[in-house]
Amino acid sequence: MLLTSIDPFVGEFDRMVQRAFGWADVGTGRGFAHGRAPLAMDVIRREDAVELRLDLPGADPESIEVTTDHNVLTVSAKRGNEYADGERPVLRERVSGSFYRRIRLAETIDTDRIEAGYDNGVLSVVLPLAEQAKPRKIEIKGAGHKELSA
Repeated sequence: MLLTSIDPFVGEFDRMVQRAFGWADVGTGRGFAHGRAPLAMDVIRREDAVELRLDLPGADPESIEVTTDHNVLTVSAKRGNEYADGERPVLRERVSGSFYRRIRLAETIDTDRIEAGYDNGVLSVVLPLAEQAKPRKIEIKGAGHKELSA
């Protein structure tokens, strides 16, 4: 419902780019470096909304942006190097730089009421369902209902 469709040709192209350059950013909806997806995400469905929880450990809270455009939600953030003068890293496994993730939203999301919050390195984005997407009971009209027997 919320995620972009999978295209096997795009996936294969991504793997080739990753092998060639050590990073990929084409067609996946994720900006990532060195083969890691820094914006890992959980999607939780509720009766009236969908919640996205994205891991952004160490991200500068001022750099986090959540935008929508033509039913595409974009989350971006930056994490800088944390080295003081005179420090020289011997081993670097933590990815720094700019990251983003794009999620194609279904037409049933009310984009005017999206809310976001950031706490303890986790960005929570609540995507409310539009009224027409919520389950509802249909009234049956008529003089009476016949009972069926088997």
